[in-house]
Amino acid sequence: MKYLIKRYLAVIYETLLMLALALALTAAYVMLVGDAGHGWKRLGLQALLWLAMGAYFVRCWVVTGQTLASQTWKLKVVDAHGQLLSHQQAMRRYLLACLLLLPAGLTLWWALLDRDQQFLHDRLLGSRIIELPRT
Repeated sequence: MKYLIKRYLAVIYETLLMLALALALTAAYVMLVGDAGHGWKRLGLQALLWLAMGAYFVRCWVVTGQTLASQTWKLKVVDAHGQLLSHQQAMRRYLLACLLLLPAGLTLWWALLDRDQQFLHDRLLGSRIIELPRT
């Protein structure tokens, strides 16, 4: 259970980081294009935020297997063989995690039931989050 708590704390930390990124990008976007409350400007902002967050996660997972939050909590994303994810695997992981968050955070709740306490998107893709030794 301690491992699962660490993972949920990392999710909270990651959420705060993504909120900061979203606020900064939204401010820049609104300064450039004006009110983004509706129409194509709103869709453009949503696409920008989703793509920027995706770029952050994919890069981190491919290069080190760790985002800032997972570095803090000594966690790492690996494939079924314990290797770093490829670009294609990382992009699929981001897309599936986003889709499985939409129905009330399903992928996060899944870890409570999973035998290895993995998120649903990791279970489906064969990736997993491992705990690194403390140094």
